[in-house]
Amino acid sequence: LNPPLPPLPIIYRTMPTFSPVRAAVTLLLLAVMLGAMPLRVAYLQTYGRQRTLHSVDRQQHQADIIPARRGTIFDCNGVLMAGTIETQICFADPKFMLEFYGDGGDSHFVEMDQGVAQLAKLLDKGFGKLSMQINDAGQARYLKLADNLDAATVQAITKLHVAGIGFEPQSQRYYPMGSLAAHLIGYTGADGHGLDGLEHRFDKELSGIPGWKSTLKDARRDPIAVSVDDYREAEHGEHVVLTIDTNIQLITEQELAATCEKFKAKHGEAVVIDPNTGEVLALANWPTFNPQDIEDSTPEDRTNRAIVCPYEPGSVIKPFVAGLAFALHLVRMDEVFELHGAHYTTPYGRQISDVHGYDRLAMWDVLVKSSNIGMSMLGERMGNEKIHRALASFEFGQPTGIELPGEGGGKLNPLPKWNKYSTESCSTGYELMVTPLQLARAFACYANGGRLVQPHLLKGRLDSQGNVVERIQPIAFDNLPQAIDSKTADDVRRILCDVVVRGTATGARSSNWNIFGKTGTAHIAEGHAYSQTRFNSSFIAGAPYEHPRLVVAFMIHDPQPGAHYGGAVAAPGAARLLERSLAYLQVPPSPQLPLPPANIQQVLYQFSPHVYEPRVATLSDE
Repeated sequence: LNPPLPPLPIIYRTMPTFSPVRAAVTLLLLAVMLGAMPLRVAYLQTYGRQRTLHSVDRQQHQADIIPARRGTIFDCNGVLMAGTIETQICFADPKFMLEFYGDGGDSHFVEMDQGVAQLAKLLDKGFGKLSMQINDAGQARYLKLADNLDAATVQAITKLHVAGIGFEPQSQRYYPMGSLAAHLIGYTGADGHGLDGLEHRFDKELSGIPGWKSTLKDARRDPIAVSVDDYREAEHGEHVVLTIDTNIQLITEQELAATCEKFKAKHGEAVVIDPNTGEVLALANWPTFNPQDIEDSTPEDRTNRAIVCPYEPGSVIKPFVAGLAFALHLVRMDEVFELHGAHYTTPYGRQISDVHGYDRLAMWDVLVKSSNIGMSMLGERMGNEKIHRALASFEFGQPTGIELPGEGGGKLNPLPKWNKYSTESCSTGYELMVTPLQLARAFACYANGGRLVQPHLLKGRLDSQGNVVERIQPIAFDNLPQAIDSKTADDVRRILCDVVVRGTATGARSSNWNIFGKTGTAHIAEGHAYSQTRFNSSFIAGAPYEHPRLVVAFMIHDPQPGAHYGGAVAAPGAARLLERSLAYLQVPPSPQLPLPPANIQQVLYQFSPHVYEPRVATLSDE
């Protein structure tokens, strides 16, 4: 009665058909796998083996850097200006401390806290902060607590016998003279490399080459041995010897600071060079800074304005324009210019003014009295091409090449950019920009017979053992560029002596040496016009007249209103600088200054031979 079961289904298994493509792919994969096996074996036997050995070597050896000691900077007399001292870093091993004191229970932790409290006092840190640092570090094996510790502090910490506290040596740059020559020397960063000044310029020579050693360690990482092949001694840095004389540098900074503070100036610069060799004996900026404490200064304080920041110089540029006019016989020293008072209108209607009006002045007195009208008339006679040639011959507008980073070249527009206004402007020190170093270099031509010296700071280099590596030889005098012929240079130098005797810088006259110089007072540009209350006051000078030993460029920027003339502001400080420096160098006093030639005396303004008689008081006594 039950229905029959349905028939069981018949399952058919079909055989796959042969595919040449699948067979080829399979054979290709097998071939790749078989081919890769010998390549893998080759890799493991060559590069892989080297990696394995290197990994084992790293586990068994520890590489340590041996730092090189940074070289020292000396002045020309061997006085230390920048050196390196060895200090200590204090560190803690928090993991060891917690394990060591934790084994003894609470009493040992009390002992640890007492030790940390005494340590905090020696490190001038709060106990709570230091204790939290150690606890927060937890399992760390190294925690830096303080650096640059002196020997006395290290000894006091050692006597505490705090477990887990250790020391490691550290090199610190040291400037024993504080802020003296800071803008020259520069400073270093936390990594010990120079960041500015000579520290940066000679960083490679001063840094040296670090050494290294690879120490074989056991399973506990304790040292076993150091092989000869795993050790290279550090090559300590070279020592640098400068042309700077720290005594003259100190005098320069003192006189510059005193002048700036007296006249409440914004800033000032001074440069002292040897006019015969180009050696820079002093270079100063005010305000200054202490390279030992960089964080206490501003970027503006650290700017070396004597080489970085050019300015419009004003009347100190006049001797360089007049020099070429004398050399080309475009004007005679006794030639008289009809000035007709304190105001002059140029052919194209521009007004030129003098502080003091003169009806007539000889060219000699145009420089001595610093007449803008006389120089404008001379400029019109010369023309733009010759004025530009005069300024370019002293290499205004070009960097001097001194061994300091960031030197500016100033600004002297190419001749095609000059116009009718340039004639009077450039003749009187406007429409161009110069640095104090450029002015000092150019003025040295009137001290050495017309040669353009190469300012430099490097006198030589010594290796770490004190052996001479390099001795800088100044360029042979005959190989220096001739900016102006020697006779003209000597004639202009004699004229500039009268600037101090009967011209715009009588406050700079010395009773011991005959000083020659030129004052400058320039309005400061504000936007598209010139301020009538803000000035740059300058004085460039040299001494003694007979055999010049020093040339000084002395600039005071933005002195207080009411006292702004270069002869009143800058000249006295520069003259005191010269007097003190010449006395330090033991330069013999000058003989009495000879009177101007007879033909010149006849045309000079209110000439009196009595004014050339020696003074009794000296500037240093005032």
